[in-house]
Amino acid sequence: MSDDLTEAQSAAIPPGYAQLNWTRGFGRQIGPLYERADGPGEATLGFRVEEHHTNGLGNCHGGMLMSFADMAWGRIISLQKSYSWVTVRLMTDFLSGAQLGEFVEGRGELLAQEDLVFTVRGRIWTGERTLMTGTGIFKALSPRKPRPGEIAFREEA
Repeated sequence: MSDDLTEAQSAAIPPGYAQLNWTRGFGRQIGPLYERADGPGEATLGFRVEEHHTNGLGNCHGGMLMSFADMAWGRIISLQKSYSWVTVRLMTDFLSGAQLGEFVEGRGELLAQEDLVFTVRGRIWTGERTLMTGTGIFKALSPRKPRPGEIAFREEA
């Protein structure tokens, strides 16, 4: 994948969003991905549906939506707990499709924590249309140094 942004990638992104600095691995391959801070420990992730996200019908591929849901819903654990985590289970319901050029958004809500296992409810949407809803079970691996946007982050003097 090229480091150059395509015309679609450089199209107007909704206000408040900044590109995530995911320059390696899977996040780089499916990106660019964006994040909007919604308050302490709260954020919405987003991406614009581009050609490399589509299926044979020209809609956003379900696998892309699942991958995005995994990241958008699990992100709440990083933001609120400053843990590295893995996905144990992701249960989703597909309700609608996203078209080429649409901006897709998603976020999770932390419902429960038992030891280091987190239950998250999530939603993926574009505009006023819900694309997916579901629940994720995530396992925290280890605490890490808090990053900007996370509740525990403190500016160093």
